[in-house]
Amino acid sequence: MKVVIALGGNALLKRGEPLEADVQRANVARAAEAIAAIARTHTVVVTHGNGPQVGLLALQSEAYREVRPYPLDILGAQSEGMIGYLIETELESRLPKRQIVTLLTQIEVAENDPAFRNPSKPIGPAFSEADAKRLAKERGWTVAPDGPKWRRVVPSPEPRRIKELAAIRLLMSAGAIVVCAGGGGIPVVTSPSGAVHGVEAVIDKDLAAALLAHQLGADALLLLTDVEAAFAGWGTPHQKPIHETMPEQLKKLTFAAGSMKPKIDAACRFVEAGGKFAGIGRLEDASAILEGVCGTIVRPTGVSLDFTPEQASAGPRAPATAAQSAPKPQAPGWVPFDLPPTAPIQLPDPVPPQPKPRAPGK
Repeated sequence: MKVVIALGGNALLKRGEPLEADVQRANVARAAEAIAAIARTHTVVVTHGNGPQVGLLALQSEAYREVRPYPLDILGAQSEGMIGYLIETELESRLPKRQIVTLLTQIEVAENDPAFRNPSKPIGPAFSEADAKRLAKERGWTVAPDGPKWRRVVPSPEPRRIKELAAIRLLMSAGAIVVCAGGGGIPVVTSPSGAVHGVEAVIDKDLAAALLAHQLGADALLLLTDVEAAFAGWGTPHQKPIHETMPEQLKKLTFAAGSMKPKIDAACRFVEAGGKFAGIGRLEDASAILEGVCGTIVRPTGVSLDFTPEQASAGPRAPATAAQSAPKPQAPGWVPFDLPPTAPIQLPDPVPPQPKPRAPGK
């Protein structure tokens, strides 16, 4: 079975932990155990988040005053390589006979995506309200509440096309475990002339994982986090874990923006685009989620659930950010069909070997 595994931020850094390299490696080692257990019997592609890491790189870049701060697309590429390296080494220790490959992945977005006018994606460390507003004034940031703390927020446009898709397929066909689209991939736009350039944004990693899973023709998409499942009526006396459901049933419920909602949206989009199975749950339950015995399982048909009116609400939530509260214009649309899952890999014709020139006198 072909499986795309999307590691949530907790796979690299648990809430409240310092952004130390050793801390992240220890967490990646735990994630590698779960991935390796699946990769021994399935074809696996791995993607991951990068919010805290790219935020730290941004702070480090801004702290050095001799050069202008690096833009987010370059910082995202740096984080993709750094985190991919950690995942590679930990997987190689557990699967010594397998090739593990990290591929920097550009994902095309629309230049007119309304997200560029409505920053909403938190990145980097959390601050007090006073410190966040001071930094916003000093550095030209947009900041917003994220739970009890405040964080920098940046645009999060819709992923539309994975530029390295053929290369990912080729690596998979050679038996490699591919780590790609980290942090939602590197956001780029293509001009009418065909020129490609990066943009100041962070693509939602779960939506990028759904697009990746669809375009690879994956059988399953696993969205791994630190809670056992999605809950109906979260935070209320009527809360109830959702074990099996369909997209149309999930759309009746409300989920907290910035935490479970992106995973619900990604699972629904993948299944609605033709995917057979999407699972949401804890990292340590990954194999059991794939077997359908743990977590929240989203299938296209054949599941019937009844939710009480109380369970059709997510219950109390943290105050919404200004960006989340503002009315949002319609996005230009998610386009998951740029390359059909069954499209053949397009490779250039091989260059025929050239005869070696004969040495003089021979």
